[in-house]
Amino acid sequence: MQSYYVILYYHYAHIEDLESFRESHYEFCVNHNLLGRVYVAKEGINGTLSGLKENVESYMNHLRSDSRFKDIVFKIDEADEHAFEKMHVRIKKELVNLSLAEDINPKKLTGEYVEPKDFYKRMQEENTLVIDARNDYEHMVGHFRGAIKPNIRNFRELPKWIKDNEELLRGKKILTYCTGGIRCEKFSGFLKAEGHEHVGQLKGGIVTYGKDEVAKGQLWDGQCYVFDKRLKVPINRVEHVIVGRDHFDGTPCERQINCANPECNKQILASEENEHKHLGGCTYECSSHKLNRYIIKHQLTNDEVDMRLSKLRLNLQM
Repeated sequence: MQSYYVILYYHYAHIEDLESFRESHYEFCVNHNLLGRVYVAKEGINGTLSGLKENVESYMNHLRSDSRFKDIVFKIDEADEHAFEKMHVRIKKELVNLSLAEDINPKKLTGEYVEPKDFYKRMQEENTLVIDARNDYEHMVGHFRGAIKPNIRNFRELPKWIKDNEELLRGKKILTYCTGGIRCEKFSGFLKAEGHEHVGQLKGGIVTYGKDEVAKGQLWDGQCYVFDKRLKVPINRVEHVIVGRDHFDGTPCERQINCANPECNKQILASEENEHKHLGGCTYECSSHKLNRYIIKHQLTNDEVDMRLSKLRLNLQM
């Protein structure tokens, strides 16, 4: 039996003394051997943690014992080990950043919460657009079938994309989704503020959709990117369709790596064979970079590097 839990959660609630809250929260996590990342802001808390089941249960009870978080919802996965290496509790200005002159307050303005089973039905209705509120590297691992992928690198670029694509959205019923739901709280509120009337958000996010006994993850292709050592988790329990494509040869692929050039660090999909062939770099420039982590990790000699780069140059010229 798996003895660890990995949890994902957020809750919008006012936190006044951030530094005191951060310190006591960090102390509790360390004392209970929890690892992960927690962000706190005056508007609330957002986190993902791993630990032994009894320790995670103590944490969840501890957080719910605070009246501000008594209604917090945790998404829980079982695991064989910790999903993180370290424990961080950090203060942020905003839990998620849309870079707006006036931020959206989800407690005052947000889209309709749509239960997974209803989301499944409504995705297939006429005149409906499904928008992925995540980043490009998340989308390439998996997404809802037919969903729109805004051409963005990060969440704060979404408002500009929405304004630039007003004609596409006008008069449509809009459904939004993200990993756990926190980004859609603000994104759907922004859409409402922009005058879009029919805006819904996937309640609980993708991870909840995958566990729903009615939806069963249907119409999700690929896997779901997660921000821990697991990197991705399965969602569709009816069929598995690989949507990812190898960065180098375009073949179906779900294996994720970071470019070995620390100054690039781009997240790509690549087979183990292609990672080795390209020395972990996403381009020749990254493969030959003086700080290439792949070369350091595998302790390649200068002669070995020169020989493999020479072979790579020849292959690229063919």
